[in-house]
Amino acid sequence: MEIRSTSQEDHGVFLDTLFAAFGRFPQTPAEDGGGVWWSALELDRGVLAETADGRPVGTAIAYSFELTLPGGIVVPAPGVSGVGVLPSHRRQGVLTAMMRHQLDDFRARGEFLAVLLASEAGIYGRFGYGPATYTGRLTVPRHQGAFAAPRAGAAAEPGSVELLRRAECVGILEDVYDRYRRAQPGAVSRPPRWWARGAGHAPIAPTPRYVAVHRDADGVPDGYASYSVGDPDILTVDEIIATDDVAFTALAKYLLGHDLVSQVVFKHVPPDHPLRWQLADFDAGQVTNHTEWLWVRLLDVPRALTSRGWFADGELVLDVDDPFLGERARHLLTVRDGKAECVPTDREPDLTLDVRDLGAVYLGGTAPSTLVRAGHVRAHHPGAAALADALFRAERPPHCLHWF
Repeated sequence: MEIRSTSQEDHGVFLDTLFAAFGRFPQTPAEDGGGVWWSALELDRGVLAETADGRPVGTAIAYSFELTLPGGIVVPAPGVSGVGVLPSHRRQGVLTAMMRHQLDDFRARGEFLAVLLASEAGIYGRFGYGPATYTGRLTVPRHQGAFAAPRAGAAAEPGSVELLRRAECVGILEDVYDRYRRAQPGAVSRPPRWWARGAGHAPIAPTPRYVAVHRDADGVPDGYASYSVGDPDILTVDEIIATDDVAFTALAKYLLGHDLVSQVVFKHVPPDHPLRWQLADFDAGQVTNHTEWLWVRLLDVPRALTSRGWFADGELVLDVDDPFLGERARHLLTVRDGKAECVPTDREPDLTLDVRDLGAVYLGGTAPSTLVRAGHVRAHHPGAAALADALFRAERPPHCLHWF
């Protein structure tokens, strides 16, 4: 078996192999080749597994994204996607070989972390990826969608909401999303190519959608909600993107005040979002489909730890094992005034952990103490987990709603 990188000339065979791996057939793209998720593929970042006689049996690819880290720091992050192995060649080492080839390529490009969305949670941990952000679905019956009066004397909400069709406001969507993702830990970029090609899911894809755009008091767009109403009278919100809580609240009120719908379904709500608390009836909002979303894989631990922002001071010795790449190292992490240093050390460790667990806590979405209690991370003294919790927290919970 050979694992090789792909080029644009491999476009057809790559897609044929990927769809065959999942037993699917591709939809018909638009006349210009856009409007389908694979129109944004970067074939110079693809991997193809072939048998000795040249038959393709596996695929993997990556997108050139940016990831927002705690502290509002934006870094390059390849987004792994398009991973598939033909049913006839599963459990024969094809996936492992492709993952190893891909990680080597990321390092050769100077990238120190990678991200992905896992179709099955049990697959990617063995390759060093850990679940780093979470999301859930919030369903609110329309007749229980009234908002409670703010108890802290909040000022009246400035601004306005305008109803548009997706085709009328793609530029607004792109601009608002870009401002949002640069301030939201765990968010990834949506490169201009995605918008231009109509790739991915709504509202990037040209699927018919209504879009409610919020403008601030100066008339500048600062939020939007993409939604549709289907049978049986359910309003489904693809996403609400807002640069602040005022815009989010105004858009949520607009959606929950929509006539002739029985319930409103918010497909992506981050953990601990205040929307349920804003409802007059707290129990009206039912959270389902709470799941992991973005997985993070660190490839250069010192560089990763010194790249993000920090919100507490302290020192922590991390003994990090990377069994997939056959590497192990002990690092002294020192944080002062929001900046970190990370150097090799022979001091006794505070925590011993797998690289997948370090990826899980990296964005602040998973508390190290949770993994200690789960038996995945070893704390070598009573205060180690609490110190790690304080150090690794983010300014707000990380969240990612981009599908790729």
